[in-house]
Amino acid sequence: MLDEKRGGANPSMAAPEDGYAIMVLLVDDQLIVGEVIRRMVATQLNMDFHFCSSAREALALAEEVKPTVILQDLVMPGFDGLDLVRLYRATPATARIPIIVLSAKDEPATKRAAFQSGANDYLVKLPDEIELIARIQYHSRAYLNQLQRDDAYRKLRESQRQLLEMNFELQRLTNIDGLTGLSNRRNFDRHIEVEWKRSAETGALLSLLMVDVDDFKHFNDTSGHLAGDAILKSVAEVILAHYRPALDCAARFGGDEFAIVLSGLTPAEHKALGERLRQSIEALQLPHPQGANRYLTVSVGGASMVPQPGESPDALIDAADRALYQAKEAGRNCVAMNVRSGADWAVVSEI
Repeated sequence: MLDEKRGGANPSMAAPEDGYAIMVLLVDDQLIVGEVIRRMVATQLNMDFHFCSSAREALALAEEVKPTVILQDLVMPGFDGLDLVRLYRATPATARIPIIVLSAKDEPATKRAAFQSGANDYLVKLPDEIELIARIQYHSRAYLNQLQRDDAYRKLRESQRQLLEMNFELQRLTNIDGLTGLSNRRNFDRHIEVEWKRSAETGALLSLLMVDVDDFKHFNDTSGHLAGDAILKSVAEVILAHYRPALDCAARFGGDEFAIVLSGLTPAEHKALGERLRQSIEALQLPHPQGANRYLTVSVGGASMVPQPGESPDALIDAADRALYQAKEAGRNCVAMNVRSGADWAVVSEI
């Protein structure tokens, strides 16, 4: 017999092996109609059936049982069936569920009103069993296929998102130094080439800082490579804290040497940054038994220039490297700058 609120097809009947199952919800105030349709549905192995005689409870039940098709009576006590159809369509959980309106009326105007309200189909009750089952199957399969396509689309979008993230991460990993997290030499070369061309076109000053750990080879040989790696990471952290990621490129140039390409700085600002880096690294007071001050120190060499015709970024790198050599010759733990004005270079050291 039919439960007044809900009833099911034979629960012992299993769904097909492919897992395909149809869930029918009938909303009708007439129990006799519900019983007749229940018996029709019960002949199908892949259909489950729920019945609701209360228009006020229909939406809540639809959200609960998640039907693949709703059979909605047109006229119910105190409630217009088409109002329910519009309510289903306005509710996210039921907005796309197929709705077949059942009515004793066969007038075109009534059918038109049903379709305008959001119904997918219209049947005059009581319908023929073969026709009812065929329409239930048609609308349910179309709905389930759409859900499967939506799920496949979501999975495709998620797969594309993951692939994009992996590509970004791969791109990032190809551009950074694995030990320090700074740019690697390859990314540095690409960046300085771009900035060199931009400076050549605009006439803007381009600067480069070279930072070298003092007596690193001796420290690495006596304290071990792991301790040496820790020193390099500490220096890189200081550099990361002082450069401008959106404008500059800080890189591990090679071994214990770091480089920072700087744009838009005056020679004085460039030199002041080099000095802040030197002081910040010295302030870490990292033990360095072989160092002159028993603590880790760095030497800094910088160069600033406006690219001239026929020159390449190597000119800036060579100038910064010469300044770094001057800093080493001056006793280490100091900053030397190589600034070109026209064709003349001036080296300024600060101990």
